[in-house]
Amino acid sequence: MARLLVFLLLPFSWLYAGVAALRNWLYDRGWKRAETFAVPLLDVGNLRVGGTGKTPHVIWLVEELLRQGHRPAILSRGYGRQTKGPRLAGPQDSAATVGDEPWQYVEQFAAQHVPVAVAEARRLGVPLLLQAHPEISVVVLDDAYQHRAVQPTLNILLTEWARPFYQDLVLPAGRLRESRGGARRADVVIVTKSPAMPNQEESGCAQTAISARIRPYLRPGTPVLFSTYVYSSPQAIAVGEERNWDQAVVAGTPAVLLTGIAQPGPLREHLEGLGYVIQHHAIFPDHHAFTSVDLAALRANWQPGWPIFTTEKDATRLQAPGLRAAVAGLPIYTIPVRVAFLGCGEAVLRQLLPAAPRLES
Repeated sequence: MARLLVFLLLPFSWLYAGVAALRNWLYDRGWKRAETFAVPLLDVGNLRVGGTGKTPHVIWLVEELLRQGHRPAILSRGYGRQTKGPRLAGPQDSAATVGDEPWQYVEQFAAQHVPVAVAEARRLGVPLLLQAHPEISVVVLDDAYQHRAVQPTLNILLTEWARPFYQDLVLPAGRLRESRGGARRADVVIVTKSPAMPNQEESGCAQTAISARIRPYLRPGTPVLFSTYVYSSPQAIAVGEERNWDQAVVAGTPAVLLTGIAQPGPLREHLEGLGYVIQHHAIFPDHHAFTSVDLAALRANWQPGWPIFTTEKDATRLQAPGLRAAVAGLPIYTIPVRVAFLGCGEAVLRQLLPAAPRLES
């Protein structure tokens, strides 16, 4: 049945791919102009809709830029927000006004004073950032691979180990936003969520095989890197000015999982690998705006003593002022996730980043 549905949808995929190809051709030929700016633009994007790990890779990139002496800023579309147009995130904002991922960046980099802005049209968002923060030395674009109206200095294309773009089809028959040929615009490809295999020989063979499938779609010499997820210890979420819960969690106990992300599978596998027994998994669509009804249903499937795990992105929406009463007394913990590069991938990516500006003496 699934194959039949894909077959029936193929004509629509060809139409979608054709429209995207025409648009890309107009930009490639210069008929449509891509704007450049005085500071480098580093794009972290993908060909597939959702779930490739953009957020932790943006975080890695910003942390690395800070370490090198840059003054980075982050520009995102702000998917799912209740506002429109270019907007510079400030203390008065929340996940509702700028989107869950941008608000996660705000909270993540508050101490380092990294500006965060959202704009459907990135060409309007970059000037907004530079006008408000002229000290910015580089802008990281979150999910702008298909946003051809701005010209990135470095195009970082992400693709999942378990769902590589070369095995997928264009929407609606598949999950690609454009044809596989769009990978040719990439300056570097990162295969995300790669398994950290203990056997180096086995790992190297698997990476070589995947690289061989990717390279025909790339420009000659484009690096193919591999990254994996690294999970940190559970962190109790804060509601208002105080933490919602501060009791230590013990691996091996029953637990509840709450997710509103595209790919919750890796997190559940991680928790089960630690010994937690997931008694109930409340699965919602990516960027889902949680309601009091959702949390009441969650509470009905929870028992005292069970930790409730969620993601950092989901936590930004759970901390909405209107949900404080609904989450009161629930032991909700985030599982922070970061990326680590396999082999010499980190060194290769560092070499591709723009040099930090020299400080005036």
